[in-house]
Amino acid sequence: MTDPHSIDILAIAAHRDDVEQTCGGTLLRMASRGLRTAILDLTQGEAGTRGTAEDRAREASEAARILGVTWRQALDLPDGAIENTLENRIKIVRVLRLLRPRVVILPYWQARHPDHAITGILGYDACFLSGLAKVETGSAPTGAPGDGSSSLGWSPHRPFKIVYASLYADVRPSFIVDITPFVEQRHQSLMAYKSQYANQPTGSALFVPEEEIRERTFAEARHYGLLAGVRYGEPFVQKEVGLVDDLTLVPVQSI
Repeated sequence: MTDPHSIDILAIAAHRDDVEQTCGGTLLRMASRGLRTAILDLTQGEAGTRGTAEDRAREASEAARILGVTWRQALDLPDGAIENTLENRIKIVRVLRLLRPRVVILPYWQARHPDHAITGILGYDACFLSGLAKVETGSAPTGAPGDGSSSLGWSPHRPFKIVYASLYADVRPSFIVDITPFVEQRHQSLMAYKSQYANQPTGSALFVPEEEIRERTFAEARHYGLLAGVRYGEPFVQKEVGLVDDLTLVPVQSI
């Protein structure tokens, strides 16, 4: 996971394992098309009911390998207490200017977990800030490859497209990505987090039993796939309207 310049798609999430649940199949599909993908986790998992930050780091590395991502790092924002501050926006800007993604995937801006909701807003604000020439970022992100001396690496950069992974949101998707060929790998990437999803006494009243995880995640993917006429899918929302060049090539049958 070195030489990040430049990334095609960057997924930003609050916690290690969020991406695997909401857009892991999409990252697999994009990687299969030769696109360079990356993941930025904002926290390290120190407040989780199960496991430790060190456990999550090892598991995230294995999940990244399964997903075929080019680069993955975690920031040091407090787990369970992410805030949309200038300091936190700048931390994300450093990564955006390093990786220079064309597309950024964020969590949907309304969610049960406050960290997920604020990450959608914080990530958008950071993408805007990253394009401002007079915003200085200081030193390179912790663990980032290279020394940041390249003028390209630290020049302003604003992603072309921002989309929101909306699998757990009660909202109509703007579009669905067909993940049918990759649904098994997606499941493997999630189950790499043994500290979270393996059956254990800690948190047993809060976590879904391991034997039910596959059924539930596949059912979600099946639901969204059916909306788009495929077997398994992942949903996304975009705020802006779409543009169609040829009506005869618009996918998904109407009747």
